[in-house]
Amino acid sequence: MSVMVKTALIQTCTPATSRAGLAHIAPLIRQAAAEGAEFVLTPEGSNFLEQRKGLREAALSDEATDEAVIGLQALAAELNIWLLIGSVIVRSGIEGDDRAANRSLLIDPQGRITARYDKMHVFDVDLDTGERWRESAVIRPGSQAVVADTPWGGLGLTICYDVRFAYLHRALAQGGASILTVPAAFTRPTGEAHWEVLLRARAIETGSFVLAPAQGGTHEDGRKTWGRSMVITPWGEVIAKLDHDQPAVLHATLDLSRVEAARRAIPALTHDRVFVFEQ
Repeated sequence: MSVMVKTALIQTCTPATSRAGLAHIAPLIRQAAAEGAEFVLTPEGSNFLEQRKGLREAALSDEATDEAVIGLQALAAELNIWLLIGSVIVRSGIEGDDRAANRSLLIDPQGRITARYDKMHVFDVDLDTGERWRESAVIRPGSQAVVADTPWGGLGLTICYDVRFAYLHRALAQGGASILTVPAAFTRPTGEAHWEVLLRARAIETGSFVLAPAQGGTHEDGRKTWGRSMVITPWGEVIAKLDHDQPAVLHATLDLSRVEAARRAIPALTHDRVFVFEQ
């Protein structure tokens, strides 16, 4: 018998403080639940997005005291939904390291945090547009991959730039994940060029559903993000997609029997070979 999951992806243009971030995203989550979603996902940076140093430091707090985290835990319990906060920017809690963590939080229908994942791969780049990103200067990368337990099976957690590292997604699928999450805040140049093709590739390679809620629009600190949230099947088909970068709710129902069917048809996850490089 097929396992069906009613999901909703929240696309946002998150403001520059956690209080404002909660006020921005909560109505969209309420809408998603009212429209029948049992599993709701938000993008990277769901509590705040702010790259100006002084304002960023003022907005940063511990996970346990962050207003958006607290508010979204309460909202998940009120609405009786599973909620993946795609990521929040919070203090890492590592002594001697002032950088923050970029952290996914999975919340159950009782409002409890059941899984955490700190983004492993940080984005350092100089773009031809003149944009310069040094995520490593402010974000402490994580070192632990996470497959979270849910009523529908394993959920593999990743964040944004992680999507470019196929080995992580393969390991998550081999570790029991049937659904991979890629909450993001892609820049517009890289989003336009690579967002969809990377997501489809990760789905095809692993025979997994890929859920990718995104930030979109022009943010208070001037950054511009791509949007175009989407849901992809284990066969690489886009079954739901936003064609814009405005705040919105995107619904999709997942038939998890498609995971087993795709992996049976192309059992690549079982065909690893040990190899060496010829010198």
